[in-house]
Amino acid sequence: MRNHLQSKASRQAAGIPGITPTEEKDGNLPDIVNSGSLHEFLVNLHERYGPVVSFWFGRRLVVSLGTVDVLKQHINPNKTLDPFETMLKSLLRYQSDSGNVSENHMRKKLYENGVTNCLRSNFAVLLKLSEELLDKWLSYPESQHVPLCQHMLGFAMKSVTQMVMGSTFEDEQEVIRFQKNHGTVWSEIGKGFLDGSLDKSTTRKKQYEDALMQLESILKKIIKERKGRNFSQHIFIDSLVQGSLNDQQILEDTMIFSLASCIITAKLCTWAICFLTTYEEIQKKLYEEIDQVLGKGPITSEKIEKLRYCRQVLCETVRTAKLTPVSARLQDIEGKIDKFIIPRETLVLYALGVVLQDPSTWSSPYKFDPERFDDESIMKTFSLLGFSGTRECPELRFAYMVAAVLLSVLLRRLHLLSVEGQVIETKYELVTSSKEEAWITVSKRY
Repeated sequence: MRNHLQSKASRQAAGIPGITPTEEKDGNLPDIVNSGSLHEFLVNLHERYGPVVSFWFGRRLVVSLGTVDVLKQHINPNKTLDPFETMLKSLLRYQSDSGNVSENHMRKKLYENGVTNCLRSNFAVLLKLSEELLDKWLSYPESQHVPLCQHMLGFAMKSVTQMVMGSTFEDEQEVIRFQKNHGTVWSEIGKGFLDGSLDKSTTRKKQYEDALMQLESILKKIIKERKGRNFSQHIFIDSLVQGSLNDQQILEDTMIFSLASCIITAKLCTWAICFLTTYEEIQKKLYEEIDQVLGKGPITSEKIEKLRYCRQVLCETVRTAKLTPVSARLQDIEGKIDKFIIPRETLVLYALGVVLQDPSTWSSPYKFDPERFDDESIMKTFSLLGFSGTRECPELRFAYMVAAVLLSVLLRRLHLLSVEGQVIETKYELVTSSKEEAWITVSKRY
């Protein structure tokens, strides 16, 4: 059986280098589990076999791309679907992308406008939530250890729920309930699906399905409330409700945006602050820019847009932390990369975590250096990967704005300091986080 399987596998992998299934039913899932994460598995695979590699998710052939050059060959500028969202949709088993191209295009537009409008209309909300966190930190004695991950997650949950779903979430209890369900769903998306363990545990599966159902019922209620009525506060859902989408599409798009934005925003803010506490000279330079651009006056979205170095710090945070290490596309028609044919229906992974530290693209790839983004060509590469510019993933665009406002509010008043002797270990899932709580301390500037 084993020999038959291997010959079948190598034939189907169309000569793409890589590994054959370890188990007939699970493919290479055991290898992924043993590596610790899909990202770490891909790092090893690309080191061994080069930029284009193949392996098996169950009985399904997967091809992974691990350099900028091969990604350039695969990325189709006319594709409407964002690879990160595509992956989330398939993990949640949402089906709604089967529409035609123009419908998908229209839907993508609504989604992107939703982000733009909700950031514009809710800038005051964002500022208020940032200032509440600042007040909390100002009230601490200087030696107090601040649980950064916990605070950033709480802050992201409040920001996202209020800006996406409206004023219901000014109520702390609603946010806590949402956060609990969100945590259950996200931990399974991040891990349970990828290692196949969710399907093997009925209790976990039931908890996951209950949590997803509760999140969906919250969203359905809000969609119903927002239909055909005008509210002074324009939230993300409103942009979708005002388009010509059906309720299921509105529900799915809001779910994807809320799930992904909460976690991407929380982790971007966490990692940015971690790096700023580690590199004092970078924190000092960022403070000087904030002081110069914002002055003592009120913070406005126009001023935030002018914080060029701040944006570089956030881009370098995404790159160094490998914030979203993997995204995926389904190969809808047969394709070619280098000399390899990629069969139709193959799942193609973008091993972004591998690409973001490829020494042939980034000089000193392991060094945290925001100034590398002074280079136009580096910025172009970053845009190509979907981390900035016109191809930027909407959740990340949202997170950049939230993080820029939060950092501006915090750094104006506080020095952010690391805790002596702390080593932060990384956990790679769909979004990269630290394995344990990350602690910092703060001291007042004035």
